[in-house]
Amino acid sequence: MKIIGIDTTTPFLCIGAYDNGAIYEYTLKTGTQLSALVTISIERVLKALRWKMKDVDYFFCGIGPGSFTGIRVGVATIKGLSWASGKPVVEIPSLDALAMNTLESQMPVIPMIDAKRNLLYSSVYRYKKGVLVRTAPYRLSSLEDIAKEIKNEVIVLGDAVGIYREEIVRSIKGVVLLDKDHWRLKTVNLIAHALAQIQKKKIKDSFTIKPLYLYQKECQIKQSNR
Repeated sequence: MKIIGIDTTTPFLCIGAYDNGAIYEYTLKTGTQLSALVTISIERVLKALRWKMKDVDYFFCGIGPGSFTGIRVGVATIKGLSWASGKPVVEIPSLDALAMNTLESQMPVIPMIDAKRNLLYSSVYRYKKGVLVRTAPYRLSSLEDIAKEIKNEVIVLGDAVGIYREEIVRSIKGVVLLDKDHWRLKTVNLIAHALAQIQKKKIKDSFTIKPLYLYQKECQIKQSNR
């Protein structure tokens, strides 16, 4: 089975490929050049692997939450590839993949991604029989609101730690903060998530894949008066 996909929800373009147990990754900090680089980069990876598009069995796509522009570009790219090839797509929420950067623990895991405007994207996960399971909705909220709901010690990771470290330590008693090595999405986790979804037959196509936007007002397009 061959899988290839992308995550563009952060400042990095992450491309991952899977070929019957072998994992390949390509990561590039794109800045404002994402739209110009994403398709070219996918083509380079396919060429390096000596794959043709017809060889791909599944695509995966990071759907957010995260950068609005990044999500839009990434989802549109995978939609196009899926439509052109007729191959299915696996959706990967960025918070799910980020939470997988932790080792198994009895403590709840809370990934936090900076959403600007003093807000955070977050959710809550727990290990159950060795499997990381999401136990709360995806949220856009303030650190204060998150802290009010935490009753026990938790593990926190994500780029928000670098911005709100002191506030997190003050607000959440007994919090365990993971270091910078755990703040970025890892290709191996993106692929692991994709494989798990394929096994569960949770797959989409070019018409049903949807971005995960939590800033709803920014993602609405006003109809023009005619």
